[in-house]
Amino acid sequence: AGGTFLMEDFTHAVHLWTIVLEISVLMAQFPSREIAERSYRFRTLGLGYANLGAMLMRMSIPYDSPKARAIAGAISAILTGEAYVQSAEMARVLGPFPGFARNRAPMLRVIRNHRRAASNAPPHEYEDLHVIPVGIDQQICPADFLAAAHAAWDRALALGEQWGYRNAQATVVA
Repeated sequence: AGGTFLMEDFTHAVHLWTIVLEISVLMAQFPSREIAERSYRFRTLGLGYANLGAMLMRMSIPYDSPKARAIAGAISAILTGEAYVQSAEMARVLGPFPGFARNRAPMLRVIRNHRRAASNAPPHEYEDLHVIPVGIDQQICPADFLAAAHAAWDRALALGEQWGYRNAQATVVA
């Protein structure tokens, strides 16, 4: 009971796996030419996580509790934010995905909206959304998770504004 979440190890793993998945775009076998061309043009990745329930149990947090939902939101925010941090770092060296220039404004708008959700911004602050996301509960979420989520999205936005992103999509939850 009372296990700890190794935040630094988690973010390091996110960065490594984002690089691995970026490399896999070059090595993948695609079912059709169209899918291959779209994958190269947008360089979509599918980084995700598993065993969230086991982690919550190890930390003695009831699975269906407000605290568990806040932590799950924060972990999702950290995963995606840090993947986009790494994507921007790769764009600095390798260039952004070929469709980035044409999609720069909407892509950065999406990143800004993710950043707002990590801070549970009021509905009027979101850009061009018809459905407002459920943000991370800032009162219930443990401070270390919250700080990591905020920092990830601050860096993802700042680096993306400067370099763009190597990947149009970085994460997916099945």
